Amino acid sequence: MIEIAGLTKRYGKKTVLDHISFTVNEGEVLGFLGPNGAGKSTTMNILAGYLSCNEGQAKISGIDILEHPIEAKKKIGYLPEIPPLYPELTVKEFLRFVFDLKGCKMNRNRHLAEIVAVTQLDDVYERAIHNLSKGFRQRVGIAQALVGNPQVLIFDEPTIGLDPKQIIEIRKLIKALGKDHTIILSSHILPEVQTVCDRVVILHEGKVVANEKTEELSKIVDIPKRLVVTIAGPKADVLKMLKNGQGILYAEFIGEREGGSNAFIVEAKPNLDIRKPLFYTLAEQGWPLVGLESMGMNLEDVFIYLTSSANERARLRAADITVIVEEENVKKKGGK
Repeated sequence: MIEIAGLTKRYGKKTVLDHISFTVNEGEVLGFLGPNGAGKSTTMNILAGYLSCNEGQAKISGIDILEHPIEAKKKIGYLPEIPPLYPELTVKEFLRFVFDLKGCKMNRNRHLAEIVAVTQLDDVYERAIHNLSKGFRQRVGIAQALVGNPQVLIFDEPTIGLDPKQIIEIRKLIKALGKDHTIILSSHILPEVQTVCDRVVILHEGKVVANEKTEELSKIVDIPKRLVVTIAGPKADVLKMLKNGQGILYAEFIGEREGGSNAFIVEAKPNLDIRKPLFYTLAEQGWPLVGLESMGMNLEDVFIYLTSSANERARLRAADITVIVEEENVKKKGGK
């Protein structure tokens, strides 16, 4: 459905996109991620026909966006980060204006009624846009992207600035739209991408550093495995044993537990399962293993790993562990 091949964009001597390539299949919801300045918005603007490229191709349903822009744009609905609204118009007037602007040939009233129902704008259809909440304005932005029933939807930060309830509602809407459309979703909210998207492409410094199904992202990086272990034994001795344990990169005490046991956070070398050796070592010492919990890797861990230097990753890990310890201390004080 969407094909990007060798796409390159330069501004003078600065290369914003460096020969990136990926495809988006029909009916797929693609999460498009990257730090600020990675080239996400540039890519989407090229796809939407707002920018040209220096090299490469971008095609929608086999149509080159630069060679045949009008035909390609008919297949695209685009919601930029700031929705292109006319606040003095009512929702009804604005959607009718977009319908005429796109030169749609279908029945206008029926088509707009369907869009309004999908985006749940019925109650504000006759209201001026400037009187709407940000959440409803975002819905109007999505509605204008749906006018003409395009095959491809491109959403740039569709939930930015919304409250938690509005974010959940927009996520549900995007997931529902994914059943009938091919979607590219750019977002800084990583749980949102993990919840909504089938596949993820991550850009870093203008290059594709990941292109995987969402559930398989963790397989492409060697991130230390993190465990929380609860052990009934003397805190200092247990911590010393953990820090010197084979395959353990890091260990830290995080709090006391019931029955005189203590909880520790432990990081093991990538792709190394330390659970059995740890169990046998504790048994030899006579320290019962009371609990063991794996802290699963999420999209945030993968994103940081792929877009940060080794020093930055170490700093962020230390900060993350500090937060865990502080949260544990707060719980402990609250319990008292």
